[in-house]
Amino acid sequence: MVTLSKEIKNLHHIREKIKNKQAKRQVRICATGCRALGALDIYETFKKELKEAKLQKEIALIKTGCQGFCSGAPLVSIDPDNLLYVCLKKEDVREIVNTTLIGKKPIERLFCRDKKKPVIDRSKIPFFSYQKRLILTRCGYIDPTNLDDALAHGAYEVLEKVLTSMDPEAVIEKIKKSGLRGRGGAGFLTGLKWGYAHSAQGSEKYLICNADEGDPGAFMDRALLEGDPHMVLEGIVIAAYAIGACKGYIYVRAEYPIAIEHLKIAIEQAEKYKLVGKNILGTGFNFEIKIKQGAGAFVCGEETALISSIEGRRGQPRPRPPFPTESGLWGKPTTINNVETLANIPVILKIGANEYAKLGTKKSKGTKIFALAGKVNNTGLIEVPMGITLRELVEDIGGGIPNGKRFKAAQIGGPSGGCVPAQFLDKPIDYESVKEMGAIMGSGGLIILDETVCMVEIARYFMEFCVKESCGKCPPCRIGTTRMLDILERICGGKAEMKDIPRLEELALQVKKNSLCGLGQTAPNPVLSTLRHFRDEYIERIKLKKKTRRGKPII
Repeated sequence: MVTLSKEIKNLHHIREKIKNKQAKRQVRICATGCRALGALDIYETFKKELKEAKLQKEIALIKTGCQGFCSGAPLVSIDPDNLLYVCLKKEDVREIVNTTLIGKKPIERLFCRDKKKPVIDRSKIPFFSYQKRLILTRCGYIDPTNLDDALAHGAYEVLEKVLTSMDPEAVIEKIKKSGLRGRGGAGFLTGLKWGYAHSAQGSEKYLICNADEGDPGAFMDRALLEGDPHMVLEGIVIAAYAIGACKGYIYVRAEYPIAIEHLKIAIEQAEKYKLVGKNILGTGFNFEIKIKQGAGAFVCGEETALISSIEGRRGQPRPRPPFPTESGLWGKPTTINNVETLANIPVILKIGANEYAKLGTKKSKGTKIFALAGKVNNTGLIEVPMGITLRELVEDIGGGIPNGKRFKAAQIGGPSGGCVPAQFLDKPIDYESVKEMGAIMGSGGLIILDETVCMVEIARYFMEFCVKESCGKCPPCRIGTTRMLDILERICGGKAEMKDIPRLEELALQVKKNSLCGLGQTAPNPVLSTLRHFRDEYIERIKLKKKTRRGKPII
């Protein structure tokens, strides 16, 4: 029988105390992304109205992270009624308090609508009912700045189990068995990477959480850190224990102020409860974690460039091998996983590797978080099983294309990805099939494009982004992407010739083959995928000398 430390006993006592004190009714307000549309004003109005109605002790008013349904922002959920009110204004608050919270009657005009019909039960809204929320189970539900709230809903239960009943090798074996692949883009097997790190020579090892999310239209990692930083922290500490790291960094871009704020609060609270730092939960395991703010360079999403940035040098990649698991931060063995990968760890160890492996496809296990954006009715943060079809994403969860327009393509994986056309609507979305379609999974950005979008303009937009973000270290990327952009500019400006198409294609293949790091190797993907599936648009632009407007495409 395991003897529990005083720290663990104290944690159990805190959990029970919190659960017994929880209010029976909760009003949850998305206060991260929704704050841009007045969510904080709505929160303050609720606070005032509840106080005037003398309900502030009976009803818990909770600021949450992203609840997912961004097209309905600002939104409020009410439990245990299972109601979701969308597109709120602070003028609606008094009616909600009087009619729903006091009168116990729902307000139909504030409901989400499916095919113009109001949906009373939140769980039956198609946007949610087609999802499988494992990683996002607490995101949008708990107060991310309150560790007690997270503890009451299961945070750090898995960490306690790991530190008291599992050795590092057993943890790694479970992750291997689950089939988890890195969610940052390349899809490398996480358990395999951890195995290399665990076996690496050296007593001092580092773990880095890569939160340098830079894809246009992507906000998965940001939403996780803002909405449930403790899910990520728990995964980080478990990973550190498994590989033998004693120090770690969360590398997060400075453009994520709310994520940084919530992370700082979460780390401070976790240290107070002995969940991070020295002698974690009284088990003798030590792990110190720091936040490193990045300046927003897209190239720092690449492992070796990220390491250079943490070391205080210019963020530029270096040739590999040696790989970071052998020689990384300050020459020490270093493991780098992205936010979503690490958030998967507590889930896998809670439900079991076998159960997790049942989700998804043969080679792509578990769920995937996507940022669904662009020309689709229901935009937002979604979590779905690997292997879901593009049609299910667009039509069932996304609610179809606005204004009766037709689906044309989906840009998957941001600047590193590619455009998947309508002919692949019924193909499963997993690492292998996406690659076959000429794209990559990437970190999970998913931009839906309708029939009005010019695909040459899309290619130019992403190439312009890659040119600006190239670190300039290697000529294939520095020069090649610039020349590709020149050709795309001529095509969009009505000044190109037919011979520019094979030139563009050849350049793209050379840049892809010879670039030093992942930025240059994947930068041609949007061009190659649009040439593969929409070559006729390139030809039309050149033959008709058709000009398109300058600047970002409307996506």
